[in-house]
Amino acid sequence: MYDFWLLDLDGTVVDVEPRYRHQVFEAVGDRLGRAFSHEEVESLWHGLGGPRSEKLQAMGLDPGTFWPALHEAEDPEARAEATYVHDDAAALLDELDRADRPVGVVTHCAPFLANHVVDHLGLRSRFDAFVTCSDDLGWKPEPEPVHHTMNELGVDAQAEGVLAGDGSSDVGAAWNAGLDAVHVERHGPARRGQCVLADHRVERFTELDERLLET
Repeated sequence: MYDFWLLDLDGTVVDVEPRYRHQVFEAVGDRLGRAFSHEEVESLWHGLGGPRSEKLQAMGLDPGTFWPALHEAEDPEARAEATYVHDDAAALLDELDRADRPVGVVTHCAPFLANHVVDHLGLRSRFDAFVTCSDDLGWKPEPEPVHHTMNELGVDAQAEGVLAGDGSSDVGAAWNAGLDAVHVERHGPARRGQCVLADHRVERFTELDERLLET
């Protein structure tokens, strides 16, 4: 049905083992002089309960201080070793490969982390374009990163595409760029604190209608 697919990375195609993210937040806490509860770690890491910037401010933290501290606390090699591929995402990539559909990634993950992850997991060859958002390029749900990824794919302006992700910002980016959206709910509405609307809503990519992957 779709001529090309775009995917978010973290939480959509891959995820990080809990021990790693909690170790990172311990290091961030040392830098910022405050401890983070289990709930705060999970909420901030996965973007649960609304925009992270708003959650940080509600916690009395300056986003402009928090994000540099987080990046300083992360180790690319340790992050890559603690990252795994969701089995349903691997199955989706196999289906898209068999259907000969171009696949691009548009991620908020910083390049110094994202590049280590995809290379360590052998994912680089699975993507025809790989774009990391930035202040210059823009951030989802803004459409510019999506349009840039489409340009990298070289898809025709009239081609029908879809963006699949695990967050509301992915859905917003898809719609703002004129694409359909797939939301894969990895946590459940109760834990997320909201129900994310999308053109297609699943808990696993294996639940997608087979017609979406037909040639």
